[in-house]
Amino acid sequence: MLVKVVPFVTVKIMYSIGSRETVAAFDVDAQKCFTPLSPDELPVPDGNNIVHELNRQAELATVRIGSKDAHPANSVWVATDDKPQLSPVIGHKNVDLHWNRHAVPGTAGFELVDGLPNVTEYDFFVWKGVETDIHPYGACFHDLEERLSTGVIEFLRGRGISTIVIGGLALDHCVKTTALQLCNAGFRVFVNLAASRGLSNDTVVNALEEMKLAGVVIVSSVDELYFEDVISDASSF
Repeated sequence: MLVKVVPFVTVKIMYSIGSRETVAAFDVDAQKCFTPLSPDELPVPDGNNIVHELNRQAELATVRIGSKDAHPANSVWVATDDKPQLSPVIGHKNVDLHWNRHAVPGTAGFELVDGLPNVTEYDFFVWKGVETDIHPYGACFHDLEERLSTGVIEFLRGRGISTIVIGGLALDHCVKTTALQLCNAGFRVFVNLAASRGLSNDTVVNALEEMKLAGVVIVSSVDELYFEDVISDASSF
């Protein structure tokens, strides 16, 4: 009997993101407080190694958006020995959990990770969580009820943006919530895993599933994205 061996072929899935004029890149909370550089705040494993990929995704876009947490040192959600991190906060509708103190303006943790642009070099920038009793996760709304806009959705619509490529920290919290908010607002959203890191494997798995169910597209890196007009131009030769 002659047995024919068929080699295994891996097919790489590619996604069109349309034309550059309709694409935005979003750097969500890429701050030192969410990296091992700030071990006493909210260090995300390997969080300081996303800069190269964030800069790569920005090269695909006509506008670059950024966000930062900007929290008062005396916020009501700051964890203590009696109220440890991730324990619920009672009595404040725009705060849900206690967290380690982080992203306090004027501290090293508040800064963007080295290698990213200065905040004034972004086309639009969001500072969130500036009130002591408000702790949002997504960058599109100041409050957990998602009633008070930060203005970023309106900015993107005004610039004619339809597709957004997102990365940042942490994947399972602020990146996820921002992606869901943008998806709910009608944008086509891609979350770039190479430009993101999460706090824990379990919460990352859950976040990815939630985003996929909402219509967010998850990509391993920008190598899986291409411009439709580039393909069209090439096919005309």
